[in-house]
Amino acid sequence: MNDSVFALWVYLARSPLLWLTVTILTYCLCERISTALHRNPLANPVLLSMAIVGALVRLTGTPYATYFDGAQFIHFLLGPATVALGIPLYQNRRLVLRAILPMTCALLAGSLTALVSAVLIARLCGSPMIVASIAPKSVTAAVAMGISERLGGDPALTAVLVILTGILGAVIVTPLMIALRITDKRAQGFAAGLAAHGIGTARAFQVDPLAGTFAGIAMGLNALLTAVLLPLLL
Repeated sequence: MNDSVFALWVYLARSPLLWLTVTILTYCLCERISTALHRNPLANPVLLSMAIVGALVRLTGTPYATYFDGAQFIHFLLGPATVALGIPLYQNRRLVLRAILPMTCALLAGSLTALVSAVLIARLCGSPMIVASIAPKSVTAAVAMGISERLGGDPALTAVLVILTGILGAVIVTPLMIALRITDKRAQGFAAGLAAHGIGTARAFQVDPLAGTFAGIAMGLNALLTAVLLPLLL
């Protein structure tokens, strides 16, 4: 048995599958921790996984390019995972149509606020590259990196900012909604998806399936609107 485990380790260590395996196992562990802590916002599995994998990469002195050789398979799945959010949208289409007007107003207000505030903050740094990298931070990573690259930004920096935005949004969304006494699951989910894209949407699905549905709608529409407005704004 020990020989088999050692042989497996030797094989993984010499291939990109090592870091893919580490990433998946780490997330599974963090998902169990999050469940055991009753989905506490601070026990977000993405946040915990990022901290653990980041520490492992740092401690082992592994270059990011080497890590990404394995993790790129997960990165590839970002697109299909985003498209799959259309399933709950179709299942709840009647509820969506009833709320189409307030959703449109919330989308315009939230998207413009995120864009304008990000651009103004980024321009304080004085670099057009940083502006282009920071501006799409509230859009899901698969779209944000493409927007950043086309506008002359750094997709890697954009990815980091997108993840940080998503984690921050996922952590504070539930306490914030409770503090503001917003109990409508549609409003909670839409706000989470609009401000915190995929990670916020995942958090919304943990809270309530209806909230997750509206979060997915907000994430998709915000990505589309940002792709149109951001080049005009810059």
